[in-house]
Amino acid sequence: MSNPFRTVALVGRYQSEGVAGSLAEIAAFLRERAISVLVEAGTAEAIGRTDLGHVTIDEIGRHADLTVAVGGDGTMLGVARHLARYGVPVVGINHGRLGFVTDIPLSQWRDALGRILEGDYTAEDRTQLTTRVLRGAEEVWNQVAMNDVVVSRSSRAGMIELQVHVDGVYMYNQRADGLIIATPTGSTAYALSASGPILHPRLAGLVLVPVAPQALSNRPIALPDDARIHITVVEGREPRVAGDMQVFSDLHVGDDIIVERGPHRARFLHPPGYTYFGTLRGKLNWHELPILSRT
Repeated sequence: MSNPFRTVALVGRYQSEGVAGSLAEIAAFLRERAISVLVEAGTAEAIGRTDLGHVTIDEIGRHADLTVAVGGDGTMLGVARHLARYGVPVVGINHGRLGFVTDIPLSQWRDALGRILEGDYTAEDRTQLTTRVLRGAEEVWNQVAMNDVVVSRSSRAGMIELQVHVDGVYMYNQRADGLIIATPTGSTAYALSASGPILHPRLAGLVLVPVAPQALSNRPIALPDDARIHITVVEGREPRVAGDMQVFSDLHVGDDIIVERGPHRARFLHPPGYTYFGTLRGKLNWHELPILSRT
């Protein structure tokens, strides 16, 4: 089978020990197969390999057929956020800790990546969120998120009060530490730790999860993924909004936060044998039997 990927880009979490060596090995592996290699500029500079054709993330989007992210889930999500609009698929090699979306173990990358390069893979498209912050008539922040959008209080302040409308219909006023709007991808991240449900990636849904709400009857709710969620900051000191817990903006009382499904979907490629349920079993330890205490 001919290789469908002629140009492959590499992006790495270069702060982590050992990533430079892994990236160099992967680059050599690709070149042995006559594949052109591009390396994201910050990654190339950090690992001292500017000879490898360093380019910006947008140039990767315009020229690469595939991107390999080496790091943790944060690395993978950051790459996917930028490349979704270009339609470039992303493969994740786990050089971090948990690795929900970087599903190829570092010890198995040669076999897994080789199979993918031969066209033997499973493709999965993941929903993104777009978020706009309006301060009166002015748009002061606009970001894309793969996992979630979180409106929260400062660590130095008390609860915030948020008013929530869905598709123009008033839903509630929520007093809490924060509110999470998560995609199916993000349902296993912060939303899960706040007792939200797990959404399978093929579900066309979002989940709205309060963080430590004052009213214990305020529970997580699943919404259709084409819902338009409008949040207004009613009260609170030093509120802020975050996308994927990687990009942040301070908020003011009275700000409006509009969260909607993004126009593009990120494409993840998985090696043969990948299953979402296998990932859940492995990462959430579902395969372990409970330990029963003896009295």
